[in-house]
Amino acid sequence: MTTDERVSLIKQVGQEIISEEELRKLLESGEELIAYDGFEPSGQMHIAQGILRAINVNKMIKAGVQFKMLVADWHAMANNKMGGNLEQIKTVGEYFIEVWRICGMDLDHVQFVWASELVNDPDYWKLVIQIGRTNVLRRFIRTAEMMGREESLDSLTGANIIYSCMQVADVFMLNAKITQLGLDQRKLNMLAREVGVQLGYWKPVVISHHMLQGLGKPPETKDTKKRAIDLKMSKSNPDSAIFMTDTTEEIQNKINKAWCPEGVIEENPILEYCKYILFESLEKLEIDGITIDRPEQFGGSVSYKTFEDLEKDFAAKKLHPQDLKKSVSQYIDKLLQPVRSHFENNSNAKELLENVRSFKVTR
Repeated sequence: MTTDERVSLIKQVGQEIISEEELRKLLESGEELIAYDGFEPSGQMHIAQGILRAINVNKMIKAGVQFKMLVADWHAMANNKMGGNLEQIKTVGEYFIEVWRICGMDLDHVQFVWASELVNDPDYWKLVIQIGRTNVLRRFIRTAEMMGREESLDSLTGANIIYSCMQVADVFMLNAKITQLGLDQRKLNMLAREVGVQLGYWKPVVISHHMLQGLGKPPETKDTKKRAIDLKMSKSNPDSAIFMTDTTEEIQNKINKAWCPEGVIEENPILEYCKYILFESLEKLEIDGITIDRPEQFGGSVSYKTFEDLEKDFAAKKLHPQDLKKSVSQYIDKLLQPVRSHFENNSNAKELLENVRSFKVTR
């Protein structure tokens, strides 16, 4: 692939890239490029963490970038996930990896690194302290939203501040020239760029992917920051997300209840599923377009080769929300069937899921 082709593919992943010029230089450098992502194991995996993450990782790999995925078990403990129970967190981490293996992530080019192993290196903690010395406390507090927390001294603990320093250290310990996480991690990644220069490392290129919207009605607040947090999928509200092992009935019920006013395309979660999940999974579904089944009196079934054409018809009220929802739930169900079957029929996977379901999820 040419540099332009590689950049074009990566731009399909990155809703924001800081910066494209730096990315081009990296791609033309000839060095092996490593992208970093980290995930806190917490509860069951939803479709944004599963299918959408696999889609984005595979595109980056196709563009010639290797991945190091940090299983952030210590970070999850610091953030009080699973009540801070490290053994439960590790079990959830194993479950996450198993889901990605089944849902099609190209694991031949992904290396999973456990934070619980990384922290055994004294140099790691030396770097964490060095990072902590680079800025005043307020600078680290501003990164709190990447932990799903407000920037308030009343809601933060000392462990949350250590978390921020650890996540910056992860980038350099993993030798990652690229960070590829969600837009909710932007402030932390910008801190890594700043600190990299201060400590004699490098400025990682920040490729921030879109955060898939939850299925509920968008919040009415005009606070941009709060809207971004409230819009995204949340495990604390199970009806806002499709989980990777949801049953056919659960998928249908959640999609049917989803916010999808006729003709409204802004912040429409069903259209988000079409754009970011279904049209990106045509090959996996073994189809060349999305077909919406409708009664003959309303025009009969109609097929779309591109999301733009579907969106245009929905905006013009040529597609009724219920017809769209019915077909979307069927396609989503088909995508999740292999994952669901694996966790039903493989004894080890089944036990893993049962354990995860038995854990109490906290934040």
